[in-house]
Amino acid sequence: MAQVLQPLANFYQPLDYPDLIAGLEQPDDAAVWRLDDDRALVVTTDFFTPVVDDPYDYGAIAAANSLSDIYAMGAKPFLALNIAAFPNDLPKDIVSEVLRGGMEKAREAGVVIAGGHTIQDKEPKYGLVVIGFAQPEKILKKSGMQVGDVLLLSKPLGTGVITTALKQGKAKIDDVKAAVQSMKKLNAEAGQLALDMNAHAATDITGFGLIGHGWEMANASGCGLELELKSLPFLPGAQEYARQGAIAGGAFDNQAFYQFHVDFGDVPEYLQMLFFDPQTSGGILASVSEEEYIRFEKSSRLNGIFTKIGRVTPLTLIKIA
Repeated sequence: MAQVLQPLANFYQPLDYPDLIAGLEQPDDAAVWRLDDDRALVVTTDFFTPVVDDPYDYGAIAAANSLSDIYAMGAKPFLALNIAAFPNDLPKDIVSEVLRGGMEKAREAGVVIAGGHTIQDKEPKYGLVVIGFAQPEKILKKSGMQVGDVLLLSKPLGTGVITTALKQGKAKIDDVKAAVQSMKKLNAEAGQLALDMNAHAATDITGFGLIGHGWEMANASGCGLELELKSLPFLPGAQEYARQGAIAGGAFDNQAFYQFHVDFGDVPEYLQMLFFDPQTSGGILASVSEEEYIRFEKSSRLNGIFTKIGRVTPLTLIKIA
């Protein structure tokens, strides 16, 4: 999509829209418009085809994924609209369950879904337009990483290989359940904690995988990353399914695009693919100072929310240690 939009990159000039804090220059998770000195409007949208069989879970995952961009920007969502496409012959009770899953997940987030738009299509698609508020001076962007920062991740990796294994009939029920629970989990707590730690930068890990989104942050910040393989959290079964070859198609696309920015050393190829694994409703990746990390680690506030996975380095590449 970035290549498709490249010819239109200069259509709008940032200087013509001084209140547009994010949206025209460096790629970010949402557009941000300054309303006044104390408030900024944060707007995003996302939708995708089913990643699991259960329609309710699909709706809840799609909603959590859409809300995640708001949290990754350091904002709080309050309003959403449905975006949906369904086959004309899809049973109404299935459509209802998808929408119910989305509505209940939005309500959990304190968000009201006030309508939306639905069309007919051959394959189901569902997601949300989400609007939130943030303080302009506390917006979290992908740029802003500083050399020496600690990298923190709020969810385990592996949703792509597990949902692929599910489609191939290889996935164990308990592994699928763990992946679904992770995808349905809101990033609200992680987003607030990133703000409390005065994070220098943040994003959520979705379709471009850990390497793709990590490189976006590093490139925008003019630095590099060192990721610790032994510290990375993986969903149950993820490494085994990758070893068996249950690799999502998007992982190969990510590999083709981002592999030139990575030094994997002697990491086995099947584990390399987990770094490229496209995530659905993945965790927040935050870059925080060493001092803030130590302070919050000592208070135990990171427990169950963030895992330390590496550091920001001066080298303009991603190194796997």
